[in-house]
Amino acid sequence: MIPPRQFLFYYRLLSHHRWLAERRSPLFASNRAAKWTMAVSGLLLAAYLVFIAVLMALSIRDERGHTALEFFMGISVFVLIADFLGRFFLQNTPSHLVKPYVLLPIPTHVLIDSFVLRSLFSPSSVIWLFLFLPYCLMAVVFPYGLAPALSFLLLWWILIMVDSQWYAIVRTLVIGNMLWWLLPVAVGLLLSLPWLLSGKIDHMMESYASIGSLLDEGSLVPHLAALALLLLLIVINSRVQYHAVWTELTKEGHQSFHTLSGLAALNKYGLVGEYLKLEIRSLLRNKGPRKLFLSATVIVVFISLLITLSTVYDDAFMTNFWCIYDFIVYGGMLLTRTMSYERNYISCLMVHKESLLSLLTAKYYFSCLMIAVPFVMMMPMIIIGKWSLLMVVSYAVFTAGMQYFLLMQIAVYNKQRLPLNEKFIGNGNTNYVIMLLMILAFVIPMFLINILQSVLTEQVSWCVMMIIGCGFIATHHLWIKNIYNRIMKNKYSLTEVADA
Repeated sequence: MIPPRQFLFYYRLLSHHRWLAERRSPLFASNRAAKWTMAVSGLLLAAYLVFIAVLMALSIRDERGHTALEFFMGISVFVLIADFLGRFFLQNTPSHLVKPYVLLPIPTHVLIDSFVLRSLFSPSSVIWLFLFLPYCLMAVVFPYGLAPALSFLLLWWILIMVDSQWYAIVRTLVIGNMLWWLLPVAVGLLLSLPWLLSGKIDHMMESYASIGSLLDEGSLVPHLAALALLLLLIVINSRVQYHAVWTELTKEGHQSFHTLSGLAALNKYGLVGEYLKLEIRSLLRNKGPRKLFLSATVIVVFISLLITLSTVYDDAFMTNFWCIYDFIVYGGMLLTRTMSYERNYISCLMVHKESLLSLLTAKYYFSCLMIAVPFVMMMPMIIIGKWSLLMVVSYAVFTAGMQYFLLMQIAVYNKQRLPLNEKFIGNGNTNYVIMLLMILAFVIPMFLINILQSVLTEQVSWCVMMIIGCGFIATHHLWIKNIYNRIMKNKYSLTEVADA
């Protein structure tokens, strides 16, 4: 146990180092424009949250059965779930940031504790103030006074920090073993227990509205309970992160090999066939790609079962959303890492002319083949008549065409090296260009299909989507060649990043 003053010194030093690491990163220049775009997106999200807060504040004026605090605490579970899911896009786990510092004369537990402390004040926590502050100002301050509003804000700030620690724990455990996904599922079921027992969501909201009643009475019990939970999760998070890093640093080298005689059929496709075999072997032998592939498969199976067995998502918007999203899962998981894993041997790829072009082509073909998995999983929905065969085929073609075109542009901007087997120790820098391309790949299809269906019939809209997808598929050699040329223009800087 080091003195608090020394810990504060290490905390300030490491914070300064993280700031310098972001500025010295090869991603800094390319991130600048993307950061502005992400900032604009953040402002739009903030405006959306303010709009929701105003609507809730106006609606609570007509609510006679509940106070403003009871109403908001009644929906607290949904806010916390949204915060938890949103952190997967914005927050790194502390164990991912430790690699540059493990050789320094600083105790590992001090490194972990410093990054755990920094995670409490991540930008994903601050964004929620655009929901809490307007609601407090309109629905709590004027009717009830300043003290209940401050009490409400303090409780929610503690709850958001609790969610940040819970996310870090779950994310780290899941990276180690996917069976840990059962933990957040179990907690979600526990939080929804009043709903599950009664079969009515109103009963669950009434249960959590009682916390708002305590706030109305000026009670500090909710704050003390939330603070105790926060301290407990901080301790658990620190130990989980330390165990993950220590296990990664002290692991014994072992590797399993698989003999795949059936891959000989790909020999006739030349170098592209060799890289297709490399993709398959990489998924079997390396922990990083294999974890991504298994995660994508689980998501596809879950979505397909959810749509098949439930009638909640049968409206037109949700049908389009889930069908498009189901197809792009594999591409979103695998193509967004293009050139990140290959950064480990990028110098070898550049020895032979157009070897990298064959690699990119093989990756595109492999991702297109993976579309067959969600297509097969959607067959029950087609057979029972919930979805149209024309819709499913058109969205599959559109994904293989335009969406994969957008996702493969990431190869040009992917300057971050990812280890093939190390799971926890990695670079924590965020590439905002990649985030922007991923957002476009998810948003453009929904935007396009909604516009088409507003002016055309469904069948014609699906045909238009299919034609667009076929156009990109037919010209894939041209735009993959363009991606290859843009990568080769920066080949020397890419090899410098790989050797860093």
